Amino acid sequence: MGFFDAITREATYLRTGLRLTRRVRDIKPDSAFTTADLFEQWVKKTPDAPAIYFEDRVVTWKELDQGAARYTRWAMDQGVGKGDAVAVLMENRPEFIMAWFGLIKIGAIGALINTNQTAAPLAHSLNISGAKHLVLGAELAAQYATAAERIETLLTVWATGGAVAGANDLDAVLAEKSPAPIPPTFRDGLTCADKALYIYTSGTTGMPKAANISHLRMQMMMQAFSVSTGATSKDIMYDVLPLYHSAGGICALGAVFAVGGSVVLRRKFSATQFWDDCAKYKPTLFQYIGELCRYLLNAPPHPLETSHSIRLIIGNGLRPEIWPVFQARFKIPRIVEFYGATEGNVALLNFDGTVGAVGRIPSYMRKRMPVFVIKFDVETEQPVRDPATGFCIECAPGEVGEAVGKIDEKEPRTRFEGYSKGADTEKKLLRDVFEKGDVFFRTGDLLKRDKLGYFYFVDRIGDTFRWKGENVATSEVAEALSLYPGIKEANVYGVKVGGLDGKAGMAAIVAGPELDLAGLTAYLEQHLAAYARPVFIRMLQHEMEITGTFKHRKVELVKDGFDPATVTDPLYWLDPADKTYKPLCAPDYAKLISGDVKL
Repeated sequence: MGFFDAITREATYLRTGLRLTRRVRDIKPDSAFTTADLFEQWVKKTPDAPAIYFEDRVVTWKELDQGAARYTRWAMDQGVGKGDAVAVLMENRPEFIMAWFGLIKIGAIGALINTNQTAAPLAHSLNISGAKHLVLGAELAAQYATAAERIETLLTVWATGGAVAGANDLDAVLAEKSPAPIPPTFRDGLTCADKALYIYTSGTTGMPKAANISHLRMQMMMQAFSVSTGATSKDIMYDVLPLYHSAGGICALGAVFAVGGSVVLRRKFSATQFWDDCAKYKPTLFQYIGELCRYLLNAPPHPLETSHSIRLIIGNGLRPEIWPVFQARFKIPRIVEFYGATEGNVALLNFDGTVGAVGRIPSYMRKRMPVFVIKFDVETEQPVRDPATGFCIECAPGEVGEAVGKIDEKEPRTRFEGYSKGADTEKKLLRDVFEKGDVFFRTGDLLKRDKLGYFYFVDRIGDTFRWKGENVATSEVAEALSLYPGIKEANVYGVKVGGLDGKAGMAAIVAGPELDLAGLTAYLEQHLAAYARPVFIRMLQHEMEITGTFKHRKVELVKDGFDPATVTDPLYWLDPADKTYKPLCAPDYAKLISGDVKL
């Protein structure tokens, strides 16, 4: 990078940082300007401007507020008030936003339930919310039925979008309520420190946890994405991510709603309909998840894929191997990658589009943004502490470790609001990190930081494993596999092999007919170290299982292992004798478990 490029980069970060500082300076815990006030200002200023495009509907700001006001009056009639939670289980549509917007107008809390959950996880999410009422989209009635008998408290169900046996008709009740504006006095005493939403973790490693989202945190996130995208009231965000999660329901929405813009909602992502939607609605912004970009790249060429109005996309998980290819094929002017967790205080943004980086904290910003990468032991899954001092050790540039963020309750940017259950909150805290008494938030992610302050995502803690004395980052292996012709998706994890130390690499693959397994070994020898090459391959005969936020599920695959007697998908193993992948049969499996074959 040349001198003038460096100057441009620093100017970009300084300029964006100053804009964000100005935008959030009045968002403080004791401020009475809540998220409801933020939205209502646009209702007053631009009542007839479009707020939501959904299918063939256009919902203006005034209509959004009217719908929310009906929900407010319904909730009040049920005795719901400040601090009370109401669960919302509904697919993406305008009524989802109206529901929680109406609740926060009186200081109530919207518990946004993951629409992919069923049975025990769904019941758990409802139980820990403390809600006495559930707003249920009729399209999810069958899912709710799988959990109904496990609900621990009396839960009154209100169905919307159709009739549901045993549920109250919410649409009929709402139709009778006044759509008149809700007076701000209805939330007297409410401050930004109060809770607005519960947003749940994905539950990939256990039961979901309900993260506390205050009005302060919600507005901070909204303004950060609004500033990062340079959004104005003329911008339209294309939002295919689930509204129950922070990415789709706060960040994408907030980027434009913070400035009176509009959002295009889809019930679910569709690679085949994506460019048609862009032609129909003409969005200027799109919030992505890395897997969505991969799906679009794997799709056949579309006649409209370069004639769109998108000026910027923002998101996370866009892997470096497809970043430039995606940007070039679809002619995307600018990409802003970010890193952050719904509940965490570590938030990073890559404003200048450096390929592969998830964000940057320049050296002159480190005091204001105290995010560190500390040495981490993959085997014990604990930070490494200096035996002389007992404190953690910051990683050198380029060294992989866990990302942690210092918690300072006096500083809004670094607060950690925790979960609905205190025990869950304590597990995310790391104490006495660099000095006695300090407290940091644990991200649970392995990152590395370079000399210029750019951060790069490496892997999730628990996904990285050791093999032959080396740490294997599953994301790195998955990246290499995904570039091989014929491999559509790859999910990488470690499995125990008999009494051997560590875990051997295994990849579950969704393959196309053009996959040449015979040539894969030579390819991997060029792109991965010997210890990182998968020992086992599972050819999935179905689509890859993903979470509602498009993350690969590993828990079930790890549990299945590589026993051909129990795994019905075709299995292969890398025979060290001739360095080729061969079908894994029962005799070979027995030799591997007994140690007769040396890996």
